[in-house]
Amino acid sequence: MLNKDIVAKINKQINFELYSAYIYLDMSNYYSDSNLGGFANWFRIQTQEERDHAMLFMDYLLYNGEKVVLEDVKAPNFTYTDFRQPAAEAYAHELKVTAAIHDIYAAAYDVKDFRTMQFLDWFVKEQSEEEKNTDEIIKRYDLFGNDAKGLYLLDAELGARVYSPPSLVL
Repeated sequence: MLNKDIVAKINKQINFELYSAYIYLDMSNYYSDSNLGGFANWFRIQTQEERDHAMLFMDYLLYNGEKVVLEDVKAPNFTYTDFRQPAAEAYAHELKVTAAIHDIYAAAYDVKDFRTMQFLDWFVKEQSEEEKNTDEIIKRYDLFGNDAKGLYLLDAELGARVYSPPSLVL
């Protein structure tokens, strides 16, 4: 049986991951509307990843005999003024996700919940990758994005991303 505070934090994280998926779907739609299919593809795959992260947290609770509590998912409320802005928002959001996961990890550490800490190790590593990937999009956009050919090539590169489901085993 897991500590009730840990269960509450994980339930909150499940809903945060679902909200993250909504944010990235909104970004994907923005890029689709702007005729940047590669950017749209990248963010659509990001949507799938966030949904799967929520499912992993749900599976962890269920595996440990705990109840999953789903809440309403708030609609994203962003207005973008340029093609760089969604990537910058994504990076800022990933920093918040990292902080939330670290909060759960710290709470698990405080109560010596080694099982949860081990489960969270994968997410800690994953968040490092998420931050790096969104930061790289911003940096590449800053280098080439204001040039039409550069934007075209960056869009093509992001369009090559394929979905790969997470391989975390409980």
